[in-house]
Amino acid sequence: MNFTVGFKPLLGDAHSMDNLEKQLICPICLEMFSKPVVILPCQHNLCRKCANDVFQASNPLWQSRGSTTVSSGGRFRCPSCRHEVVLDRHGVYGLQRNLLVENIIDIYKQESSRPLHSKAEQHLMCEEHEEEKINIYCLSCEVPTCSLCKVFGAHKDCEVAPLPNIYKRQKSELSDGIAMLVAGNDRVQAVITQMEEVCQTIEDNSRRQKQLLGQRFETLCAVLEERKAELLQALALEQEEKLQRVRGLIRQYGDHLESSSKLVESAIQSMEEPQMALYLQQAKELIKKVGDMAKVELAGRPEPGYESMEQFSVNVEHVAEMLRTIDFQTGGSGEEEEDELVLEGEDGSAAGAEEERLEA
Repeated sequence: MNFTVGFKPLLGDAHSMDNLEKQLICPICLEMFSKPVVILPCQHNLCRKCANDVFQASNPLWQSRGSTTVSSGGRFRCPSCRHEVVLDRHGVYGLQRNLLVENIIDIYKQESSRPLHSKAEQHLMCEEHEEEKINIYCLSCEVPTCSLCKVFGAHKDCEVAPLPNIYKRQKSELSDGIAMLVAGNDRVQAVITQMEEVCQTIEDNSRRQKQLLGQRFETLCAVLEERKAELLQALALEQEEKLQRVRGLIRQYGDHLESSSKLVESAIQSMEEPQMALYLQQAKELIKKVGDMAKVELAGRPEPGYESMEQFSVNVEHVAEMLRTIDFQTGGSGEEEEDELVLEGEDGSAAGAEEERLEA
């Protein structure tokens, strides 16, 4: 079915724009979000400037970014849900930006800047019957058509339905798909935040274990230095392996989030198409893409306790001839006194066990 295009004026949907604007209001300044927009761990959004004002008010002694003094971070409460937000040394500049909200704000401002009566509605006209508008939908062929085509033309033996009915149904399907996708994006964002915390915990635990190793090896004789380097290397390799895995998952989730956000933006723009026939020409493919994206299964998250580095704790006894057999004590906390340190006996049985565990 081929169509020609005509135009007629169409009033803008001011009510929908008002509803959208209400969702884009910052709870601090009560104005539309100003970029950059940051997302808190509780999934609420704030202008970064407003978040900084709240943070500075709650932490008056915290140094600004331009200060030469290194700060250890701070905390404040979300103005929407009172959830406590703990920040690192970067302050509010360490919070992740919500690019999806920023993109929606840009689209809203573009739409708001257009004159209310300047839009034009496109009417598709039947090429076979030039004076007939496209007003029905062929369910058999899945294309919009005109009444004369149903009576005399190519669709006379097909099942048809009113164009507005199909328009509303498919638009509802796309709207539901968008809602599912947005909800999925929120979950992905939460997972990314959790995995970033896992990375920080891994680094903190590794740093703590390195410090414990250093404190204990400082009291030992020169023969310990070679073994110390071996143990630190093993710890660093484990740290790097874990960080690479978690960061790889973060990149995978981030790529999915970016693709999903772009699809949401495209779907939102399609939802704003005022002409039913034009909308229906692309709605089916867009609905399929949204449905497929919503069904994508991402790789699993690290198992509980993955960030732990406790297996790199060591036990030491003051037996100089056995120092070269020292290895990490599996299951130890690494925080006990030196009497935890275990060395092999004179028969060498402990040394053999340690070597087997290291090889494993």
